[in-house]
Amino acid sequence: MSTDSFSALNSGVVRRGRGLLIKVPEIIAFFWITKVATTALGESTSDFLNGYLGPAIAVPIMLVALGWALRRQFRADRYEAWTYWGVVVMVAIFGTSAADALHVGLGVSYLLSTAFYVTVLAIVFLAWQRSEGTLSIHSIRTRRREKFYWATVLATFALGTAAGDMTAMSLNLGFFGSIWLFAALIAIPFVGYRWFGMNEVLAFWMAYILTRPLGASVADWLAVEPSRGGLGLGTGGVSLILAAAVIFLTARLARTKMDVRVEEVGLDGSDVGGLRHDRALGLDLG
Repeated sequence: MSTDSFSALNSGVVRRGRGLLIKVPEIIAFFWITKVATTALGESTSDFLNGYLGPAIAVPIMLVALGWALRRQFRADRYEAWTYWGVVVMVAIFGTSAADALHVGLGVSYLLSTAFYVTVLAIVFLAWQRSEGTLSIHSIRTRRREKFYWATVLATFALGTAAGDMTAMSLNLGFFGSIWLFAALIAIPFVGYRWFGMNEVLAFWMAYILTRPLGASVADWLAVEPSRGGLGLGTGGVSLILAAAVIFLTARLARTKMDVRVEEVGLDGSDVGGLRHDRALGLDLG
């Protein structure tokens, strides 16, 4: 490999002519661990801020922080772990409040709020598919596709929060029971893709959607008092623990670049060949 090629790979930028870089991480085991941790953090932090500051103050702060994080992500020219996962955390926090607003603020039942966000997510998926012809995250190479991606992520977080509350409260499974339910459900796309040939895009989005109620149920179980079936650590304490976990995971991803996916693509998002993930070349950039 030439010095120029190695330098381009090490910097995370690989271009041929007018190629563009994918701005989402490679899907590895560490991705799912970090995803569940961020979803749980979003649940506990949203509950803490709304309880401590009140929704009238907390929600505008969340919205501003989300806007700032998205602005950084859209302005970035490559995937960068701190920027990307910072957006995921803020989407998790705001998405929790968006789901809670329907139930707490407007009195909508958890069943109806879950159905509402299922409809919202379906509309986003339909619009994305009709516009771009694919829902694959490996196609996130244009600003428009990136916008569809983050709109989908926000919808999945709101849906997951509502679904987790529905199973725990409306279906009386409790938070611990909900953890086991969603852990079992999330195994379906993993097993289906690994051994039964399930479509890769379908398996990914099924797993992605289900990580949200799984993480939210874990956070609620840790936070709520024992009389409600939890461990009683409180939303503030759980938020601190989960924040430390997310910082550790993100720092490791940023340092090792194990989830950096590098390839050359055309402006229309089509592959034109070239370098792939650094581990495929046997390089250790950590």
